[in-house]
Amino acid sequence: MADRLVYSPLRTALLISVLAVLSSVHGIGVNYGLVGDNLPKPSAVVDLYKSNNIDGMRIFNPNHDVLEALRRSNITLIVGVEHKDLQPLASDASAATNWVQTNIVPYSPSVSFRYVVVGNEVIPGDLAQYVFPAMQNIQTALDSAGLQVNVSTSVALSVLGSSYPPSAGAFTPEAQTYMKPIIQFLAGGGSPLLVNVYPYFAYRDNADQIALSYALFTSEGVVVTDGAYGYKNLFDAMLDATYAAMEKVGGKDVAVVVTESGWPSDGGFAANISNAHTYIQNLIDHVGEGTPRRPAPIEAYIFAMFNENQKEAGTERNFGLFYPDEQPVYPLSFV
Repeated sequence: MADRLVYSPLRTALLISVLAVLSSVHGIGVNYGLVGDNLPKPSAVVDLYKSNNIDGMRIFNPNHDVLEALRRSNITLIVGVEHKDLQPLASDASAATNWVQTNIVPYSPSVSFRYVVVGNEVIPGDLAQYVFPAMQNIQTALDSAGLQVNVSTSVALSVLGSSYPPSAGAFTPEAQTYMKPIIQFLAGGGSPLLVNVYPYFAYRDNADQIALSYALFTSEGVVVTDGAYGYKNLFDAMLDATYAAMEKVGGKDVAVVVTESGWPSDGGFAANISNAHTYIQNLIDHVGEGTPRRPAPIEAYIFAMFNENQKEAGTERNFGLFYPDEQPVYPLSFV
């Protein structure tokens, strides 16, 4: 772990004020992961969200302690389905009804559920076949319970076989087998596709071809020209490649929610506090503008709230905005 910065009350206040603005203006939330043995209690975490005016949270499974802590908090919630449950939920409608009755109904409406995420980065892969039928069953169960909660799935950009230039964005043949019916289902129900967008990994793996400034939103001019669109940052290019791929399978009117985006502050190539600070601050500033292809505000969730010490060693442990003692990893400020 890199040495912590020295904090003054002013710097802590800056972080609080920035998170207040980013949450209320741009629709940014923060992922709350629990893969650590030294994290604050859920009630303290909810208080930390509230004290910083972060009004959107994503959790990766329906942890009942977290759900209890969220009651009457006015924090909107994205909740995930655990991967071990995908097959039974796909094959048995009663299992989906039981899941909803156990994990959603007892907490609604005092918990403000926004989306249920059926599978995180499982397409393509061994579990991909279960995602769409599980989505259908969960949505039916939610509708039957009288709950106005949308169901989707969250994908990594490994679903794209082509992404450059962005207008050439297309799903891989394997991913398209699963993505096409899902996109059409989302279009029919007015639900968004949830996408994890990480310029950090694209830069790390292609640093000889991608400028750091392009990954960090700091390029002074257009770096990539694609027809009528000019790209100054990699985030927009990645997101527009996803839009282009969706349009090719009937998803022209399907919105995208960025369920994860972040930059590690330690543990690997280009992972340091300076780069993480720059990326997150610029992401905050940028999402209200949208992308060249779709210039409308983007709902996005920073990954993640805390550094989690039980994740794989390296960068995976160092994506947090906060240390487990609730101190900020770095201050954030607007120009």
